[in-house]
Amino acid sequence: MTVLPVELTGVDLERAARLRRMKLLALSLLLLAAVVYLLTLRPAEGVPWGVWGFVNAGAEAAMVGALADWFAVTALFRHPLGLPIPHTAIIPKRKNDIARNLQDFFTENFLTEEIIRERIGSLRAGTRLGQWLQVDANADRVVAEGARLGRVALAQVSDADVTHLVGEVIVPRLETEPLAGPIGDLLDAVVTDGAHRGLVDLVVGEVHDWLRRHPDTFNGIVGERAPKWAPGFVNRRVVRWTYDQAVEWLWAIRSDRDHPTRAALDDLLHQIARDLQHNPVVAERAERLKRRLLTHPQTVETIVGLWQTVRASLDDALTAEDSELRRRAHRAVQRFGRALLDDSELRTRLEGGLEDAAAFVVQTYGAELSTVISHTIERWDGRDAARKIELHVGRDLQFIRINGTVVGCLAGLAIHTVSLLVH
Repeated sequence: MTVLPVELTGVDLERAARLRRMKLLALSLLLLAAVVYLLTLRPAEGVPWGVWGFVNAGAEAAMVGALADWFAVTALFRHPLGLPIPHTAIIPKRKNDIARNLQDFFTENFLTEEIIRERIGSLRAGTRLGQWLQVDANADRVVAEGARLGRVALAQVSDADVTHLVGEVIVPRLETEPLAGPIGDLLDAVVTDGAHRGLVDLVVGEVHDWLRRHPDTFNGIVGERAPKWAPGFVNRRVVRWTYDQAVEWLWAIRSDRDHPTRAALDDLLHQIARDLQHNPVVAERAERLKRRLLTHPQTVETIVGLWQTVRASLDDALTAEDSELRRRAHRAVQRFGRALLDDSELRTRLEGGLEDAAAFVVQTYGAELSTVISHTIERWDGRDAARKIELHVGRDLQFIRINGTVVGCLAGLAIHTVSLLVH
């Protein structure tokens, strides 16, 4: 396994400075106790020996406590004084065991379904999210992040990928898949719901406008079909009458949504839908037409061209902050936030879904997630790992040395008192 060095960050350097200050404080107390002990080895003039003995005993015990706790704290991270004393430098020597124990502790006490569900349930995520989304700045942030992710996703789909998908996957599948019946179902539903009327209006309007702009073209096409034996002025009058009737008829259809021609067209479309669904001859003809269209060399290129147009339009809409798409998305995000606040059932479903998703992740991947701890620590160099850990907890551990000095002093005073009482 490759051993990775543990790099120190700027925050680690600040921790190191605070750790040095705490070590200096603990060492100062030890030195103070040592100085007091040396100065009180011989009684001073005018000071009763009993009082001097208490001070000396307290200082002596304070040194013992300080040294013992210094040894204990130091032994966690390195060999005290560099001496290879057994059961010292515990973290560098046993970091792998510590990592596995830490992993087990984390798995058993944090990555459990009960704890995850309880924690997520207490967050009131639905209410918080609803309130957060009501703020315009937050809704803008959601839309901006969604637009950025959408642009990244669009950029990842190349024209070659679309060409391969259409030419190698979609078109071959459509060639073998019977579509006459589904197309008949769709056509019947579209006509029944009136969803085709917009297309009819567009076609009729375009044809009507074209006829009005191109009467000579119409007259030339129809005039060619006129009988040669008829006088020219008669043919011209017939052609003109035919043109006027065509324009008038299209205008009537265009302006009257209940025109009989529209009803006749609906009946025709319903009949086509029924034939596609139930007439084998019509269905087979439709399948042959489908195959001819799908196998045409231009089909894939046309689909890819449509995709390029859609992608460019989407990219422009996602990029422009004032685009209609982003404005609609902003309104949709805030409507969703309001719905979370007003609809308790929606809020409950959302929070329940979050709990289920988190529980699934923990149950399925919890063990693998927790191994990140042991794998990472095992790859650290032992001494670097000890240094890193000491920077995080060493400052607090220095209080053990300080407390050891104080408690040792008090214990020494108590023992000295007992000794005097006994004698």
